[in-house]
Amino acid sequence: MHIPGPDTRVVELRVHGILGATGDELTDSVASVDVAGDGIGRIMRPADRLRRPVPGPVLSAGDRSVPRIVEGYVWGGMTSGGLAKATWALLFPFALANMAHWMLPPVQTRNPVSRVLSTVLRALLRLSALLLTMLFVAQLTVISLDMVAAQCLSPGAPCLEFVPEAFRSFDVLRASVALLPIGLVVLLMHQLSTVSWQVSASEEEKPQHSARAPMLPGANVVADPDTPALRALHVVAALSTVVLLAVGGPFHPSADPRWLLSAALLVFCLVAVAGLDDPAGMHPNGKEKVLRTLLSRNPRRGLIGAAALLLCSVALLPGPLTGQLPGSGPTIDAITSAMVVTCVAVAVLLTPATLLARSTWKGCPRALRPWAGGWMSAPVLMLACMLGAGFGAGLAFTVRQTLVVDDAPGTPGPVLPAAFDDVTIFWGATTVLLVLAAVVGVPLLLFRRWRSGRTDGDSSIPDEIALLHAGRPEDQRAAANAWKWADLQRRYSHVILLVIAGVLAISTAVTVVARTIGLPPLMETDWLVTIGVVSLAGLAAGLLRLVFRAAGKRDTARYLGVLCDLVLFWPREAHPVVPPCYALKVIPELAQRATEHLADPNTRVVLVGHSQGSLLAAVAAARLLDSLPEADRERVGLVTAGSQLQWAYPRAFPGVVSHAALRDLAGALSGRWRSLCRGTDPLGGAVTTWSRQVYDGMLIGVGFRADGTEGPLPAATRGPTGALVLGGDHWLPDPQRGPFACRRWVPGVLGHSDYPGDPEWDRAVAMAAGLESPVRGAALPLHPQTPTPAQAPAVPSPPKSAPLTARGGDGGSLGDSAEELAQAAEEPEPAEPVQDDEPEPETAPEPQPQDVKARPKPSVLPELTEPRGRSAPWERAAALGSTEG
Repeated sequence: MHIPGPDTRVVELRVHGILGATGDELTDSVASVDVAGDGIGRIMRPADRLRRPVPGPVLSAGDRSVPRIVEGYVWGGMTSGGLAKATWALLFPFALANMAHWMLPPVQTRNPVSRVLSTVLRALLRLSALLLTMLFVAQLTVISLDMVAAQCLSPGAPCLEFVPEAFRSFDVLRASVALLPIGLVVLLMHQLSTVSWQVSASEEEKPQHSARAPMLPGANVVADPDTPALRALHVVAALSTVVLLAVGGPFHPSADPRWLLSAALLVFCLVAVAGLDDPAGMHPNGKEKVLRTLLSRNPRRGLIGAAALLLCSVALLPGPLTGQLPGSGPTIDAITSAMVVTCVAVAVLLTPATLLARSTWKGCPRALRPWAGGWMSAPVLMLACMLGAGFGAGLAFTVRQTLVVDDAPGTPGPVLPAAFDDVTIFWGATTVLLVLAAVVGVPLLLFRRWRSGRTDGDSSIPDEIALLHAGRPEDQRAAANAWKWADLQRRYSHVILLVIAGVLAISTAVTVVARTIGLPPLMETDWLVTIGVVSLAGLAAGLLRLVFRAAGKRDTARYLGVLCDLVLFWPREAHPVVPPCYALKVIPELAQRATEHLADPNTRVVLVGHSQGSLLAAVAAARLLDSLPEADRERVGLVTAGSQLQWAYPRAFPGVVSHAALRDLAGALSGRWRSLCRGTDPLGGAVTTWSRQVYDGMLIGVGFRADGTEGPLPAATRGPTGALVLGGDHWLPDPQRGPFACRRWVPGVLGHSDYPGDPEWDRAVAMAAGLESPVRGAALPLHPQTPTPAQAPAVPSPPKSAPLTARGGDGGSLGDSAEELAQAAEEPEPAEPVQDDEPEPETAPEPQPQDVKARPKPSVLPELTEPRGRSAPWERAAALGSTEG
């Protein structure tokens, strides 16, 4: 480690999380200005009244102050803002299908069965995504060409009576007007899939296979070079679906060359999508070379041109448009059936794939293992497919109901294919089952919480909360309630998704059985169909209303942008028709900006990420460490706040952000990864520690060590700001201690917000910069201050020596027993001098054997105050003022 010199400075590079942030909010200042970036990815600093960039507040590191520059990377404009970005919410099913690819379990490269299963699963996911695009376009075609042009606008139809008969008599005109919006939608899909954020970083990413577990987190989050080919296949398949529906459907072969050509194009698209693998092009075999040759630039243009000519031929030679099109129902049925088959195949094949990948996480505690054993990709894919089908059907029912209003009395309105009736039954059953699940699940959770409170009795305050808020009973009660609710959300969030997937599976099975066997009670139940129609119409109308509100109101746009923040982190892999991935721009530019600062040998860079920004900061730190020389790596640190890097991302994406990759990153940073966490935070949690418990007045646990291993850690220490530091995790008291003079203080339970407002923030940054010593003994194996009951000696313990006063950056140990702490709190302590340039050397106290004593109730643990650790300046403000007076 480089010893800090007089010219040492720290650059704190912050990254915000979901809901976005302004430059002022991110840099925690009253004004901010851009100092780098391209206006989309903005690097900002605090500013003075003349809008000039200024450095941030000095960083206190022990007994010295170090200059600090605060910069913030604002990326919220990539996911929200304006009508164009608001309409991205309509592509949410596509983005979910793409995200399901990244949730697959890692492949075991040495196991041929695992490699084959991984290849087949990725192919099935790409097929499901293609079928989702085809279904979306087919539903729009049914609305526009079938229901409006062929039924409502046919000659003599009592629908849309304001349209003149001259227009109704020309089939070519009606077909052209109906197919024009379909062509525009496909064109917009193509244009959207070609948009990518311009990256200003000069360094190129190393290609890595997206299915292989990385050595560092996020190393395989790279752009797929096959995305242009996949985009062209989706466009060709969409246009061919429209043509096939218009000329009779897939189950009625015809001598019409348009039917033959559209069917051939669809077959080619399905085969090519299934065969496009090896996204980084690392090991192309014969099949990959042939496909890449067939789907190079010029052949892609030829395929798209042929599909566009087919669409124009249908517009110019539409055939009779005097009633419901015969190809509408068979086309919807065929696509829906194929999509259900692929979803079931993914769910079935995921089971052996997860069993083979279990060796990568079987050594982890149960709380750290992937959700559903690594099987989460199946429910996410099913949810994407059902949402896509439901939105199109809901839009169709909404348009049909609008057209029925103008019908003459007693005249039936436009008729939808029977496949839409199946969708109404499906969503009716889904709505009923979800309501029943909520009626059963919510009271069950409330009952469990009530029962937990009763069984705890007088010890309702958990030991960890009592230790964190020692001597503050009001804060203990406020924190205990928030801890319980936050723990419920973190523990059962994935269960909600699994319940939804189970409901969708049951509803699908019921619908398929009803359609195949024809169950009279279900098919003739009008109330179930009515519920389905209302649910679908509400889904479509609510989403459209949300999009239009988001286009004009900033708050609504920010909340709608949460969906984009969560799903658009992942590059286009399974589905190309999704908005551009912001991670491919943010991560290399963060690394590039840090590299620019590190060019000064006296500069130390600390990447700081909050919530979703913690994932960006961690991946950027991993890329930075991989590209820097060994000497410069020691000047890089990482701070995460309110992070999901333990309870969410490694469990949902074990092939991208694995537990082992996070351990390797912690070892590469050698103790310079600090994590701020609150037990009251429902979205964030611990990152580097787990299996925590309080024993004999000490917080102990297991976690990442600075040497790159994992195991038991020394007991937690309390910093001067009141935080408990266990390994790399800083547990912040929430509500905060205070208020104190000369220090910012935020009242109440903060949860996931305002982490920079805690004074432990600066201390964590100083530790990550290597300017302040980490927790004393953090790299050593655990030596309990008090022996366990099994090790307790039978002889009386010798008298204890006087406790040593801890000095330095660790802020004092919590190794003493509760009785000693209470006695120390009652005895008066000598005042600490203001100036202490020669601190006493530390000597670790030797563990003394003692009898096992009954620990008192946690709620009466005294608060640790001075002189147990050097007090912060703001806590000495009153004493300093009285001394000077």
